[in-house]
Amino acid sequence: MKRFSLLGIALLLITALNAQTGKTYSNPLDVQFGDPYILRTAGGQYFMYGTGAGAKDGFAAYSSDNLVDWKREGQVYFGNNKNGWGAHSYWAPEVYERNGKYYMFYSAHWKVNPDNEEENFKIGVAVADQPTGPFIDIQDKPIFDPGYPIIDANVLFAANGKTYLYYSRCCYKHPVESDVAKWARKKGWYQEIEESWVYGVELKTDFSGVIGEPVLLLRPPVKMNDPQAGWESLSVTSKEVNRRWTEGSFIFKEGDTYYMMYSANYFGGKNYAVGYATSKSPLGPFKKAANNPVLQKNTAKGGIVTGTGHNSITWSPDGKTMLCVYHGRTSKTGDERVVFIDKMKVSKGILTVEGPTTQKQPAP
Repeated sequence: MKRFSLLGIALLLITALNAQTGKTYSNPLDVQFGDPYILRTAGGQYFMYGTGAGAKDGFAAYSSDNLVDWKREGQVYFGNNKNGWGAHSYWAPEVYERNGKYYMFYSAHWKVNPDNEEENFKIGVAVADQPTGPFIDIQDKPIFDPGYPIIDANVLFAANGKTYLYYSRCCYKHPVESDVAKWARKKGWYQEIEESWVYGVELKTDFSGVIGEPVLLLRPPVKMNDPQAGWESLSVTSKEVNRRWTEGSFIFKEGDTYYMMYSANYFGGKNYAVGYATSKSPLGPFKKAANNPVLQKNTAKGGIVTGTGHNSITWSPDGKTMLCVYHGRTSKTGDERVVFIDKMKVSKGILTVEGPTTQKQPAP
């Protein structure tokens, strides 16, 4: 009996020691990305892609086994590849593993620009044999041209075998009448308010084009008394800029419901924030959630984080914890966008994000 007690005590001490020395992390991560996206491969390794991080005319990547320690893999996509778009702006890459290949969807300024538009943005697709590239464009042109500039590609591989592309129509040359536009005009601030809207469209299985016409899924509120108008209009009502955004969409399915997360407000400002909407169909209609925004600056609560947005989601190594991956800024990082990872969950149809956090916490 005495030996058993000593053994039990020893086990308790070992357990306590392991708990004390268990791996921890704190936000932000040491990764200077905007628009972060994490791919978890079939082998269980994580690869992160995003905007910036020193990549010139293309994209860099980081790898990790645990979501805490990240190794820079260098630049994995170059705009001067044989089918590439050349020296232009590049951002918001997302990479998907399909049939042993890796496909990168990205936004860039399309080089064919006969009208010399300032924002001639389109979406391209590149492929590689491994997640670290090199990624080569599958064709020397965008997926499609809807007649207006588009950004922020996100892809859903549905259970019915269909593939869907989601994107944001840019604010550029897209003035929209609304109560907020009338209010700003009356105050003498802006003559018009431009908006970006989220669309969805079926995608060909080889990613070479789309099927059918795009469907409007999300847009900023038209009426001031809309419950979403307050938080989604802060870029205008705080006199930052004459634009309202709905961008950076990310869709996933939980149970029989599709959840579409999205970002609103000026991406370069403090009010950038994340909300979500739900639907029973991949192409809507989507209904915005009553508990929006689910991720926003925490400075009003004594925190140091602002500009939280353009998120994706991933899962912890054990597959039990859903995680929100997003960029933000802190009083220490200034205008530099850095990556955060915080726990999130869906319970009884309600999505919540436990962030932004900066305190030390157990690793995912």
